Amino acid sequence: MFSFLSRFFSHQASLKDLMPAVRGTVVENAPLAKMTWLGVGGAAEVLYTPADADDLEYFLTNRRGAPLTVIGGGSNLLVRDGGIPGIVVHLGKTFNTLEIKGDTIVCGAGVRNMEIAKAAMEAGLSGFEFMCGIPGTLGGAIRMNAGAHGRSTADTVAEVTAFDIIGKKMVLQRSEIPFDYRANALPDNWIFTGAVLKGTPENKENIQKRMAEYKQLREKAQPTGVKTAGSMFKNPIGLKAWQLIEKAGCRGMKIGGAMVSEKHCNFFINTGKATAQDFETLGETVQRRVYETSEIMLEWEVRRVGVKTKRFSSFGGR
Repeated sequence: MFSFLSRFFSHQASLKDLMPAVRGTVVENAPLAKMTWLGVGGAAEVLYTPADADDLEYFLTNRRGAPLTVIGGGSNLLVRDGGIPGIVVHLGKTFNTLEIKGDTIVCGAGVRNMEIAKAAMEAGLSGFEFMCGIPGTLGGAIRMNAGAHGRSTADTVAEVTAFDIIGKKMVLQRSEIPFDYRANALPDNWIFTGAVLKGTPENKENIQKRMAEYKQLREKAQPTGVKTAGSMFKNPIGLKAWQLIEKAGCRGMKIGGAMVSEKHCNFFINTGKATAQDFETLGETVQRRVYETSEIMLEWEVRRVGVKTKRFSSFGGR
């Protein structure tokens, strides 16, 4: 303890030096923009990719109090331009596992939602078709209870495995998980590592047909082939966020390199050289305009993390 405190207060050690001896990869000042679908944002002070679940457990049990942020596939994420102080945990390929067992799918939190939908279709399991249009990974889908076409992740979950902030492993049944609209009430710093999902046996051709229909609807209604994070705001109860944004006259609005999509105005687009600040300012402007016209304050669906101006770090002295 004395050695740690001496290094801490003398600012002679970086945060990386103060981490436990993990088997996973540890990178200082790691750029995060290319890990997000919006393509903006600063760096992680330290980016840690666990070697496996045991490595993650060891890290959480032995970490020394630095701020901790967990990121997934980066599809629903806005990293601010100053980056993320402390340690960013990102689950790598080790958590990209999937196995069909009867009418269930056992998979790691790093599996992409599209891959789950495809695997379920091939196995003749329905109930996952909506996932073909959900960007990102299962971990993020569980965190935000992602959904589409009248279904959500909560409808598929039978069991979830997670670690809390001090490394305690938990296996939660569906009834123990407080899912809500585009959210669940479990602590934000819990790390989901895997889940058991339950489907319903059905003819493969029927499942494939629904997936094709959903794909056509998505391509018709949403911008594709551009840098976007999906829906920027949650739908207010009984209303559509895009309709409120359109009513407020924000379709096509642009701040810097960030623009409200002409095709679907609850989608914001990086036109090429946007910054995270452009997106956040645009979002706040849209919120204000919607409130002025409809007296409704839209709630962010995209998760915003990090700081606006880099100030690393009280831990590393850098």
